[in-house]
Amino acid sequence: MSLPHAILTALLEKPSSGLELTRRFDKSIGYFWSATHQQIYRELGKLEQAGHIRALPAQVPARGQKKEYEVLPAGRSELSEWVARSEDPKPMRAALLLRMRAAAVVGAPGMRDELERHLDLHRRQLEEYRAIEVRDFPPARRESEPDRLRHLVLRGGIDLERFWVEWLTHALDELER
Repeated sequence: MSLPHAILTALLEKPSSGLELTRRFDKSIGYFWSATHQQIYRELGKLEQAGHIRALPAQVPARGQKKEYEVLPAGRSELSEWVARSEDPKPMRAALLLRMRAAAVVGAPGMRDELERHLDLHRRQLEEYRAIEVRDFPPARRESEPDRLRHLVLRGGIDLERFWVEWLTHALDELER
């Protein structure tokens, strides 16, 4: 996945300003594809230049007014083509796993504390995802295919967090032996 496609997706869901996109990334898309405020603005400029989005005309022209963007047909077409493409899974990159491997070579002072910290972070993220599921995806809201797809994305996040909680618990048990 790439940032331009994440932005096109978000704008198709709801035309937004760069600031609104940043906030929406922090609340949803950012859970699985993060981006800084600067990256989003830089990408908005590129998408506009490529003819994939346009700034909506301001209702009341004012200096310094935030631009709101919408997706143009070329942007929708690009996103549709991207969705239809075949893409192999990417290898997982996890700094914690690399650090554990390094700790096996140079020693592991503090590794237990770091694993406990990560376990706590993943437990909190799992709780947050479950709260979102209860709030936003009760069974009655899973009738349409778009709602089912959004729920499946969230379920992927829930399952990944459950994996990390289980794995970190096991790792801590192993270190205790």
